[in-house]
Amino acid sequence: MTTAHVAPAELGTRSLEGRVALVTGGTRGIGAAISQALGAAGATVAAGYTRDDDAAQRFIKDFCGRDEDHHGSVHRGNVGNTDDCERVVQEVIDQHGRLDILVNNAGITSDKSVLKMSYEDWDKVIRVNLSGAFYMSKPALAHMVERGSGRIVNISSVIGQQGNIGQANYASSKAGMFGLTMTLAREAAHALKKSDKLLAGGPGLTVNTVAPGFVNTDMVATVPEKVLDGIRAKIPLARLGEPEEIARVVHFLCDDASSYITGQVWAVNGGMEM
Repeated sequence: MTTAHVAPAELGTRSLEGRVALVTGGTRGIGAAISQALGAAGATVAAGYTRDDDAAQRFIKDFCGRDEDHHGSVHRGNVGNTDDCERVVQEVIDQHGRLDILVNNAGITSDKSVLKMSYEDWDKVIRVNLSGAFYMSKPALAHMVERGSGRIVNISSVIGQQGNIGQANYASSKAGMFGLTMTLAREAAHALKKSDKLLAGGPGLTVNTVAPGFVNTDMVATVPEKVLDGIRAKIPLARLGEPEEIARVVHFLCDDASSYITGQVWAVNGGMEM
């Protein structure tokens, strides 16, 4: 596993000017922080969401209102549905003219022990978290191969690296992203080479995964303080991560300067997985 050490100064530039980024689950939590980071770097951000239209409209109003150079849109769809995924990718290309970056961030949990977990509990988490990343990547990759460049970043989890009681479905879905990432990375490079688009020094077409640890989001805010104390005790840096710390690594992997990094898992977990 690769641990990221990114200089903040590098991330202050508008290095993604002119790029279009689609972030699934991009209106809240880690996804919102990723959307903001890519927008601050100059990208036009298409933020995906599933249900809450009002919250999505509040997000995009705030996003575009923060800076006159912030441009974006929101797109409703279920990443566990193949038709929705193909529609949203095409919608973004039609609206913004291109798609340079895909961040597969959307995910769900349905926690129960294996003995109590229903087959539907298993299937729905795998369908959204793992199959959803494939469903989104397939049409996005076709567009990126045709253009000769692109970035796909999957958001996994430390739970996919370590497992966790009550999360067999979630851990399996997040661990599955590692194999998906490496295969997509190999196929992307092979496709560019085959079409004579694998250019030395170019932005390239890379696929990587970021695996966050426990991050200070609304989801974690519902966890009892006593449980959080136990979690912190297992983290060498003795604190939760912040969404912006995950977003910085995603930004770095989307930058042209990262064109020699592909098929890798970047663990951002305060040392928890060492």
